Amino acid sequence: MSESLLVAFSQERPARLLVNYLQVQGIAANYVQAATPHEHGIHLQDQSQWANAKQISDEFITNPTAQKYQEAAWQTGETVTLNSASAGWFSLPAVLFHLKNFPFAALILAACLATYGMALIGISEPYNWLRILPLPQLAENHQWWRLIGPALIHFSTLHIAFNLLWWWMLGKQIENTFGSNYLIMLFLFTAITSNVAQLLLEGPNFGGLSGVVYGLVGCVWWLGWLRPSWGIGLPKPMIAFLLIWLVIGYADLLWIKMANTAHTAGLISGCLFAVILILITPKKSNSDKDI
Repeated sequence: MSESLLVAFSQERPARLLVNYLQVQGIAANYVQAATPHEHGIHLQDQSQWANAKQISDEFITNPTAQKYQEAAWQTGETVTLNSASAGWFSLPAVLFHLKNFPFAALILAACLATYGMALIGISEPYNWLRILPLPQLAENHQWWRLIGPALIHFSTLHIAFNLLWWWMLGKQIENTFGSNYLIMLFLFTAITSNVAQLLLEGPNFGGLSGVVYGLVGCVWWLGWLRPSWGIGLPKPMIAFLLIWLVIGYADLLWIKMANTAHTAGLISGCLFAVILILITPKKSNSDKDI
């Protein structure tokens, strides 16, 4: 069988850590200098092992600091440390690592936390400044930032925790693979699309990052499906959970009212963004699908 690129990283250490784990699992893989923007690649030597290797790589991308990967490195006689990212979020080296490597993902996370924190202590001005207004009113006052404003405001601890967890996990994948500019464009595109759709169909009384989150889900899902060689993806159980959650929102089975239109518009716009990325980027592997 001919070798093919399974996944590529912008740093050497995670690539070598994943190679160690794949080898322990009996999958013939090796580290290579890849001819891609992310030059640290993993070649799969046997195409018949592709499906299993792809599932393992998707799980690794979702949680690269899991203990099992370091244990595999020990078994192969090679200790690999994933920089300060595994040192814990609240140590200074870890914070600096995340700010350096995922600046826009960290910025949006901090903005949401700051806005929500101020609301908890009675400072509501950011909410008033960010909430969306009817389009005729925006056309008069030109406060166009309000088209993205609802993505930064939340109404409960569960609401913000759920959204920021997914934002951080998925946003980092996009920012790590394509850079901050692409994550900024994806954020703006999905935020504006989902917020305007929600405004037009259900009115201005809503908020939350979930439209953007569903945009990230759609983008990462379709990139993992259509361009597996890029090393981005979501495990199928996670995709199923989020789609079921979307359906539950429409069924009105929850104790809260969900912005269903924003979720659906975000998901569709994220899938569309993935298609655009694919169309402007050359196909690099036989495993990649045509569209």
